[in-house]
Amino acid sequence: MADEVTLRSTPARPFLAATTTPQVAYLLVELQPAPVIANVRMPVNVCFVLDRSGSMKGNKIDRVRLATSMALDRLDERDVFSVVIFDHRTEVLIPSQPVQAPEELKNIIHRIRDAGGTKIAPAVDRALKEIGKDTRGKICRLVLLTDGQTEHEQECLLRADDAGQASIPITALGVGKDWNEDLLIEMANRSGGTADFIDRPEKIVDFFQHTVQRAQAAVVQNTMLTMRLMQGIAPRAVWQVIPLINNLGYQPISERDVSVQLGELEYGQGQALLMEFLVEPRSVGQYRVGQVEVTYDIPALGLSHQKVRQDMLLTFTTDSAQLRQVHAPVMNIVEKVSAFNLQTRALQDLQVGDVGSATRKLKSAVTRLLSQGETELAEAMQQEVANLEKDGQLSSEGQKTIKFGTRKTVRLSDLDIP
Repeated sequence: MADEVTLRSTPARPFLAATTTPQVAYLLVELQPAPVIANVRMPVNVCFVLDRSGSMKGNKIDRVRLATSMALDRLDERDVFSVVIFDHRTEVLIPSQPVQAPEELKNIIHRIRDAGGTKIAPAVDRALKEIGKDTRGKICRLVLLTDGQTEHEQECLLRADDAGQASIPITALGVGKDWNEDLLIEMANRSGGTADFIDRPEKIVDFFQHTVQRAQAAVVQNTMLTMRLMQGIAPRAVWQVIPLINNLGYQPISERDVSVQLGELEYGQGQALLMEFLVEPRSVGQYRVGQVEVTYDIPALGLSHQKVRQDMLLTFTTDSAQLRQVHAPVMNIVEKVSAFNLQTRALQDLQVGDVGSATRKLKSAVTRLLSQGETELAEAMQQEVANLEKDGQLSSEGQKTIKFGTRKTVRLSDLDIP
């Protein structure tokens, strides 16, 4: 019985206008592992790939040692652990092994010292080999942390391709302001993982712990969403909004059916998607415009290809009072996605040298963020607008704040829909 995942869909507007012209409709779809699997935990195979170059000296390397040791505390004998360290050389500090003697492993971790330059690709390659020693029945993660630029970036991308083919997502973390965020983002994307910005070394501990917790909670696997749409309903975009804002795209599977690969669902968080449709004119009434179907596996329970479905309904009216009604939380999420889209397009404008267009888009994004209560992020973006107007470019730290900050503006509390 497929009751391990709950499915809820909420339109941004409960009523659409019965007009003679097409219109855009938004639907929030939430997928959440149910309490019935609250105590299910997947064994984890995690390798920490740690930059120990000279620029990591001091507080950074101290925090890396502490963070890796504290992440180890969250693992037990069911889990597999390894550590690869790198500067311009690569060293397997802790070969892949079950977590059976954590204090001995911590003693090894505490011996990490800073030295040398930065060369990421060989370290990732070696980490993939360590993880590959024991992947059966485990959630695999490669956690990469660096604070600097690396040589041979194309090799890094090829190793990220290898990780993706082996189903080993890379969590790519940059600390400080002197690393290439575009490289880490692309490595994460190619491997099916995530990238993030750590602005202060003190936060490394939380990032490492969160990564391990998320891996252990990823009990629902191989999740795929299929939309079966009626005539006159066309998909325009599918945005992931929880855990991060991301344009997922979709894959046509027939004339009116499309699929979206979602991967893992984590207990306690799940995923939320904002779907954008173009709807052809309808007369007054309620219509079934399609169906959402989600298939998934739960290997820890021996379950595969489980399904949960829900019809998509839209109501059309000419009543002006009804047309003014909105689901405020969903509309707020629409605005947050819009702000993210604006900053993405602004950065694209900058890449081709169109500073004026980039400035206008960032100003519009600032306005939207302020209206959503994202004051800190809006202020950081406003400072970058000033930098653009003065110098024609963004600061390194500000660019990272914009790229990563706007992806995290949707939170679980935003999904409290009455």
